[in-house]
Amino acid sequence: MTYQDTTNEIAKTIDANGAPWNAIDAESAARMRLQNRFPTGLDIAKYTAKIMRQDMEAYDADPAQYTQSLGCWHGFIAQQKMISIKKHFGGTKQRYLYLSGWMVAALRSEFGPLPDQSMHEKTSVPALIEELYTFLKQADARELGLMFADLDKAREAGDEVEAKRIQSAIDNYETHVVPIIADIDAGFGNAEATYLLAKKMIEAGACALQIENQVSDEKQCGHQDGKVTVPHEDFHQKIRAIRYAFLEMGVEDGIIVARTDSLGAGLTKQIAYTKEEGDLGDQYNSYLDCEEVSPEDIKNGDVFLSREGKLLRPKRLPSNLYQFRPGTGEDRCVLDGITSLQAGADLLWIETEKPHIGQIGGMVKRIREVIPNAKLVYNNSPSFNWTLNFRQQVFDAWEEEGKDVSAYDRAKLMSIDYDDTDLAAEADQRIKTFQADAAREAGIFHHLITLPTYHTAALSTDNLAKRYFGEEAMLGYVKQVQREEIRQGIACVKHQNMAGSDIGDDHKEYFAGEAALKAGGKDNTMNQFAAA
Repeated sequence: MTYQDTTNEIAKTIDANGAPWNAIDAESAARMRLQNRFPTGLDIAKYTAKIMRQDMEAYDADPAQYTQSLGCWHGFIAQQKMISIKKHFGGTKQRYLYLSGWMVAALRSEFGPLPDQSMHEKTSVPALIEELYTFLKQADARELGLMFADLDKAREAGDEVEAKRIQSAIDNYETHVVPIIADIDAGFGNAEATYLLAKKMIEAGACALQIENQVSDEKQCGHQDGKVTVPHEDFHQKIRAIRYAFLEMGVEDGIIVARTDSLGAGLTKQIAYTKEEGDLGDQYNSYLDCEEVSPEDIKNGDVFLSREGKLLRPKRLPSNLYQFRPGTGEDRCVLDGITSLQAGADLLWIETEKPHIGQIGGMVKRIREVIPNAKLVYNNSPSFNWTLNFRQQVFDAWEEEGKDVSAYDRAKLMSIDYDDTDLAAEADQRIKTFQADAAREAGIFHHLITLPTYHTAALSTDNLAKRYFGEEAMLGYVKQVQREEIRQGIACVKHQNMAGSDIGDDHKEYFAGEAALKAGGKDNTMNQFAAA
């Protein structure tokens, strides 16, 4: 509905209720309604799921139409990110949010900083989703509030053309609310636990849930050692549980991202159940590291498999975990990807040990031989040393081409001594185009960075502390922070406005009229930034 339609509709409601509602102003109520266009998290999930589905179709038609996100560990971080995107690019198209389980564990747990091993409270995940969207909705309310103020000024000046322009801008306003891909880890328990948590996350606003095929009670960060996968049927039960949750909550087009950690996981906790040769359980077991034994070799407590008439003993560790054969990770990833999509997942996430388009693309090509429209979400992880990785990739490519690389030490390419070299320039160019190249050549629909705002917060705080507590003192803040905020047009330089002071003043005026005690008067020090 348009601004005027909303106002007219509310006016009818007020009139219908007679004298008790006479003090309610229809236009003020309409403004409040427009400033809160998503009354519930489910409204957000339904709205954003449609956006993401449209983006997936656009990518299928043209791989240049890939999407991106940054991980956010606080609502304010997400809010400032989306305000920045709208400011610099004019809209939010193909830009999402990512919620990282790692950052929830490290930054948002009541236990304090934790490793990424699913030890944090499961309720902290939907709580953060709700917080992220609360801040994005507040960004809408703030920006629309400024537009309403401009509309009032135009009316007071008798400028009808400007008033119509602003009203049209209000009618066509683009929200800061965008899709979120939210990390549900390995489900925090069995399929029922996964279903229950998925419902909470969807209620909070999540339209896309990412789940991984690790053991939930011994889950590890994707870039650490000691990862333990589960048989396919166990994982598929959780995929189905999430789909049931989406359907129950009325988000029929919700998105499931199935993550496989098999490339780096050399262990499994259990031998898969199998009924007949070649079924999925048998395929999973075929990757186990086994030795053929004869009856006289049987030892107390041994576990055995039979395959093709042979008696096989899987290698079992003192932890009671079973080992996969070395070198089987890529094949297991491909099987995981194919079967996850066949079980109802919409997108795949393949966790890799390095950002290498050839490696990723090779696996995707094999998956697409079975499922032609398979698409990936990819972690452009800060756990990768991007500079060293890409400099080594260039070094290897040049060496293979027969170029002279004697001036470079491959093991020390991270050194600042190489920063101004041709090799470093070529590596940086490859990093710059990595996302577009991988979207085109490796089926990557969505590129995200899991932990960027964790690192930027640490870096900016270090720089401020060094300057403020050092020789620059107050100049360290003014020169490096406030002056740059003003010159770059950072919205939160007017931090009272960003925190909702002007919205509060509007409400006071709606509720109390001339009796309103407003904060935004002539003595408000934020007026010093009026020209900022």
